[in-house]
Amino acid sequence: MQIKAILFDIDGTLVDSNDMHVDAWQAAFADTGREFDRSVIHGQIGKGADMLLPALVPDLDEAGQKKLGEAEGEIFKARFLDEVKPFGSAHDLLAHAHGRGQKVVLATSSSQDQLHHYLDLLDVRDLVDATTSSADVENTKPAPDIFATALAKLPGISAPETLVVGDTPYDVEAARRCGISAIALRSGGFPDAVLEEAGALAIYDNVAALLADYDNSPLGQ
Repeated sequence: MQIKAILFDIDGTLVDSNDMHVDAWQAAFADTGREFDRSVIHGQIGKGADMLLPALVPDLDEAGQKKLGEAEGEIFKARFLDEVKPFGSAHDLLAHAHGRGQKVVLATSSSQDQLHHYLDLLDVRDLVDATTSSADVENTKPAPDIFATALAKLPGISAPETLVVGDTPYDVEAARRCGISAIALRSGGFPDAVLEEAGALAIYDNVAALLADYDNSPLGQ
């Protein structure tokens, strides 16, 4: 079936920010006297705070989780956001999809403020048909809400006519729960075995590799 819409994750997929989010979470945890190995935090990157915190600090109540999540967001914005760079060919990949007549959607577990920052950083406002962020949903990835909400913004396009491009097993799982297939990228730092176990349809090194193979990839079918 021809692919009519592509839902792109942002962090770790279009921009190189995953390690910075690990740093921000480490700093936020440290401010509360908690300490986690980087690999433990990285294993949860791709989730929003509403999913990450119950996994790492299940004893923390809802108010505490909200406060800690807000702290990470403030630290990331103050220390790291302006240092985030797009991956090579990120803009070109979205422009190519748009040029083919495919709907381009940015669908992220990050905040709306970060989403708008990345729209400008990537210079894709004229290429993007719809967006979703953590502000639009009750639960972030790996819950299906982010992608389900995005799909609802594309009238006349069904899940089998849509693909997700992401970098974490949580992108793949969230897509699968919506009936959408997902392409995974290694740029987020997750092993192939983890991405395959989540159900990735195909795996590419990064957006540049996906763009180079676009016509042969599931995106071009």
